[in-house]
Amino acid sequence: MFVISVTAHEAAHALAAYLGGDPTAYQGGQVSLNPLPHMQREPMGMVLIPLITTFTNGWPMGWASTPYDPFWAERHPRRAAWMAAAGPGANLALALAALLFLKIGLATGLFLELDWVKPSRLVAGDVDWIDGMGRFTSMMLYLNTVLCILNLMPLPPLDGASVVTLFLPERLAHRVNELTRQPGFAMIGLFAVWFGFGPLIRPIFGVLKRLVYG
Repeated sequence: MFVISVTAHEAAHALAAYLGGDPTAYQGGQVSLNPLPHMQREPMGMVLIPLITTFTNGWPMGWASTPYDPFWAERHPRRAAWMAAAGPGANLALALAALLFLKIGLATGLFLELDWVKPSRLVAGDVDWIDGMGRFTSMMLYLNTVLCILNLMPLPPLDGASVVTLFLPERLAHRVNELTRQPGFAMIGLFAVWFGFGPLIRPIFGVLKRLVYG
């Protein structure tokens, strides 16, 4: 599920850049839902670290990246901002699809309600393959919601630092982009996410539970 979600995220970045006039990621094979080009670009972030954190923490953590032309981004800050927004948008689309499937499954009796739920098990099934489908969809909903919210935080190096410039005048957007490209700002953003995101995501599961069960 981690590989599927991150691949969709990066492919959306690459497609938005290509449609905006930057073929860098397209030429690198990133405009694809095949995870292999993305793994080849970031083997540590998409293979090794997710495997280690899954075995040590029970949940995968990692990263990926999409190449783009910085001169293109500087000339077209709006297009670059839409490129940044496309990744979280893909995760939002996957989360909404998962939510809809879970609600339809509960309404039609395909899935069964549970008195005690967790992010990897929001519903149950009376046979193994249906139960597995419920687990898979539950993880798709939770993981993609977390990825969407995380990446929309307006802190470099996250996508939200660029997405926020969609709401700024072009001259100010240029200035913000110049500032957020500084290494010091990226370090501040990483520390803020590392220490501050945990308390922010704790309420997410409760909200998702209410959305699934009404």
